[in-house]
Amino acid sequence: MLELESLKERADKEVAKTKLFFQRLKKRKPTKLDGIVQELHEEAFDRIDCLDCANCCKSISPSITDRDIDRMAKELRIRPSEVISRYLYLDSDGDYVYKCQPCPFLMADNYCSIYESRPKACREYPHTDRRKFDQLLDLTIKNTYVCPAAFHIVEQMKKHPGLL
Repeated sequence: MLELESLKERADKEVAKTKLFFQRLKKRKPTKLDGIVQELHEEAFDRIDCLDCANCCKSISPSITDRDIDRMAKELRIRPSEVISRYLYLDSDGDYVYKCQPCPFLMADNYCSIYESRPKACREYPHTDRRKFDQLLDLTIKNTYVCPAAFHIVEQMKKHPGLL
């Protein structure tokens, strides 16, 4: 697995190439992009265990929706307003995010104490196994700095014959 210490450095080293690759990808719009990225996603997560890392939980906060707040409140057996007052604040974009990092629900063993009720953004992170992947290219670049799997997927995309 890619060491977290070198992840930011390697992502920074590759960012110009990645941006150029994604610009070309946007122009060409390969029809099999979603299928290729799905395959690379599965291959990456066969090799990389999120529980060995949890860097996303330690370093970034998801945007949390009202539906997420309701689900979390039910799990925690508190009112949605309490979830907001205890754990969340509105950021400059008007989105609810966690007040602190690491995530208040991340346990010492990297498990999530509200896993079944975790926010949608956490469920879908790093967003590499969804349809219309081409709509998330800018976010994917950001995620290569945080997630070893996202970095691996992007590096494999740049070598994939169906995307060259």
